[in-house]
Amino acid sequence: MEKILEVKDLKVSFQTYGGQVQAVRGVSFDLHKGETLAIVGESGSGKSVTAQTLMKLIPMPPGKITGGQIMFNGEDIVKKTDKAMEKIRGKEMSMIFQDPMTSLNPTMKIGTQIMEGLIKHQKMAKADAKKRAIELLKLVGIPMPERRVNQYPHEFSGGMRQRAMIAIALAADPKLLIADEPTTALDVTIQAQILELMKALQGKLDTSIIFITHDLGVVANVADRVAVMYAGQIVEIGTVDEIFYDPRHPYTWGLLASMPSLENNDHDELAAIPGTPPDLTNPPVGDAFAARNKYALAIDYEEEPPMFQISETHFAKTWLLHPDAPNVEPPEAVQKRIRSLSSNFEKPVLVKEGK
Repeated sequence: MEKILEVKDLKVSFQTYGGQVQAVRGVSFDLHKGETLAIVGESGSGKSVTAQTLMKLIPMPPGKITGGQIMFNGEDIVKKTDKAMEKIRGKEMSMIFQDPMTSLNPTMKIGTQIMEGLIKHQKMAKADAKKRAIELLKLVGIPMPERRVNQYPHEFSGGMRQRAMIAIALAADPKLLIADEPTTALDVTIQAQILELMKALQGKLDTSIIFITHDLGVVANVADRVAVMYAGQIVEIGTVDEIFYDPRHPYTWGLLASMPSLENNDHDELAAIPGTPPDLTNPPVGDAFAARNKYALAIDYEEEPPMFQISETHFAKTWLLHPDAPNVEPPEAVQKRIRSLSSNFEKPVLVKEGK
């Protein structure tokens, strides 16, 4: 399968009054054509910084890419100038942000904002660009697109604004679409519609997607693979089936256990991961998750674990996978969650049609 993106040992830091924050610490992954990779983790885990760095959208300064490569179309994005990136953003790769109301220009009509990219990147005439804008609004499921194309963002509902953002992102037929928490600000009904829309559009356009979220439950029906991030590092990566049904890192266990389940009743206590993420101005020695991990070994406080290979597609960064480590089973809350996902009633469709 064709690779369109290869991220190799990416490091990103921010200079602050409190010191240098090591926001991304050696992240590596790749993305294939037509694939959806979900990056999940708590707030502050580095997932959004990673996503924005792929398009060189982090402010520099105070941000700085201190190491690594971002290979896209055979070229290293890290080495490209801002001028060169202007030709790539919106055309080759696009981004959908978390809150469309802060991303859309309130003084410009929706149609005009879609047309901008078409006129700039595809050199369309204004009339042709408007016709295409109407087609895109229809494609993303906005009713009466001929009328809506002349309206302003405040005249759209939250779900419609997010659909408009998707239309803008898709305007130039990008190879890579980055969705940074695109459903967080929406209610669950609209959230499901937007996720379904993105799935359907990917099937039509064969676009590769990086989906950023803090909620593992959101990605069950969307992703092909999942990367779990903690303290600026990927601690587990695998197919969606491997992450949901055979998780190996204690942090992934914690995320799964904290997902609401239809089996929970009024007396069940919601699981939570104890403690807080580490201060990345001074990252801890060893495994960054050790202080919150009740299964931590002595070596976790002394040496950072390597990425152990579990299968051809499944890797996890934990000393528990070392041949000499004690055999530790996932906690009961996680096993219960896996059983719940495996039941016919609640099991997500984890394999997309045509995949």
